[in-house]
Amino acid sequence: MTDKRHLSSCEIPLRSSRRRAHRNRHYAFKSDYTWKGVKVERYKQKGDDWSDIIRQVLIGASGETTRFHVRYFEIQPGGFSSFEKHKHEHVVIGIRGQGRARVNKKTLVVKYLDLLYIKPDTPHRLSNPHSEPFGFLCIVNARRDRPVPVKK
Repeated sequence: MTDKRHLSSCEIPLRSSRRRAHRNRHYAFKSDYTWKGVKVERYKQKGDDWSDIIRQVLIGASGETTRFHVRYFEIQPGGFSSFEKHKHEHVVIGIRGQGRARVNKKTLVVKYLDLLYIKPDTPHRLSNPHSEPFGFLCIVNARRDRPVPVKK
């Protein structure tokens, strides 16, 4: 069995519960960019290749049977994610402040309601060089591979 303390946000195993998976849920949005009933967690359990990020798994942590997961990430000023790639794809939707996305060798600005598609095996990192938090929804496959660190 894998030690869950050392998994990244992309590797968290699903808890299966048929009873819970087939009931409707409503997670009320709160003004502080949290959702009632959704746990706020660290971006990853370990590692020194990222800084100042939290995540909330909105759909996918309570046994839902979707083929995708919806997560909210928030990067504090000066924070950044790991520079990594995966075999799975990502969809990023900016919903708070603005940040930057390094995708391959290109740097893009991501602001409110901008959409970013990151294709499989593309090196990427999200960061926040601004003075306000940068929050975004990230949609990924429910079954996904481990991240592969990329040299800068």
